[in-house]
Amino acid sequence: MASHFGFVAIIGRPNVGKSTLMNHLIGQKISITSRKPQTTRNRILGVETEGEYQAAYVDTPGLHRKEEKAINHLMNRAAQSALSDVDVVLFVVDPFMWNDDDEMAFARVRQAAASGVPAVLIINKLDQLADKDKLLPLMEKLSSRLEFKAVIPVSALKAVNLKEVRKVIFENLPEGEHMYSDDSVTDRSERFLASEIIREKLMRQMGDELPYAATVEIEEFRREEKLLRIAAKILVEKQGQKKMVIGAGGQRIRKIGTEARLDMEKLFESKVFLQLFVKVKAGWSDDERALKSLGYDDFEL
Repeated sequence: MASHFGFVAIIGRPNVGKSTLMNHLIGQKISITSRKPQTTRNRILGVETEGEYQAAYVDTPGLHRKEEKAINHLMNRAAQSALSDVDVVLFVVDPFMWNDDDEMAFARVRQAAASGVPAVLIINKLDQLADKDKLLPLMEKLSSRLEFKAVIPVSALKAVNLKEVRKVIFENLPEGEHMYSDDSVTDRSERFLASEIIREKLMRQMGDELPYAATVEIEEFRREEKLLRIAAKILVEKQGQKKMVIGAGGQRIRKIGTEARLDMEKLFESKVFLQLFVKVKAGWSDDERALKSLGYDDFEL
C-alpha cells in the first residue's frame, strides 16, 4: 500500500477552536488554548500518523482585520503563509457568529481552493448548540459560495465527529513518503513548547486584566540526570502589568509557575525545576526587530 503525506492548514478567525481541534486530532496538547482570541501567535505544526497516512497540521494565528501593532501584522502573515504549498485546508467556523474576520479567512480559503487545494468546512462548538437544525442555514450559505470537499459539524473540545474529519483528510492526502518519524507529534523544540505552556497559564490566570502585551522568553533549558531545569522571563510592557503578573505577595506568579510546571512534567516526562521572572520591556509588541528576536518571524512550512 502506498504511503501518503501532506500538509493540512487549519484556518479561521480568532477563537473558533483551531488549536483545540489540532490537539485532539494528534492526541496530544502542543498548541496552547484559552478563551482569549489570538492565543496562538506562531505557526505550530502537529503531526499525526496512522498506518500509511501522515498529516502535518499547521495551526495558525486567527486571521483578523485590525493590525494595530506589529505583532498583529506578523500574526496575519503567519496565518496567510500557512496556505502556501498545503495539500488540504480546514476552514473552522462556529455557528454563533460570522464577522469580518470570518470573511477575511474565507477569502483566503477560497483562493486556496481556486488553485486546486481541497477545502473542508469544519463547524465547531457543536456541544454548545442545543438545536442542531440551526446549523443548516450556515452550511447551505457557505456551501453555495464554495464547493467544499466535505462539511462536518464537530465539537473539538469533546472530540465529536473527529473520525469523520480524519477520514476526509486522509482521503485527500497525496501519495508520498512520510516527512516525519512515525512517533513525531510536532516540529517545535521543547524550549518553544515550554514557553507556550507558561504563556497559556499566564493568559488563563490574567483573564482580561492583561492585554496582549505579554510574552515568554526561555533563558535556560537544561537537562540534568533526573531533572529538567528551566528559567523563563515573562516580558510585559508596563510596570503596572508587572505588578499584576506577580500578584499580591507573589501569589499569582507562583500559581502560574505551579500550573506550568505540572503541564511540563506531563509533556516532557521528567521532574521540572521552573524559575519565572517578570521584566518590563516597553513597546516589544510593536517593534518588529524585538518580535523577531523573540521568535515571531517563523512563517515557513
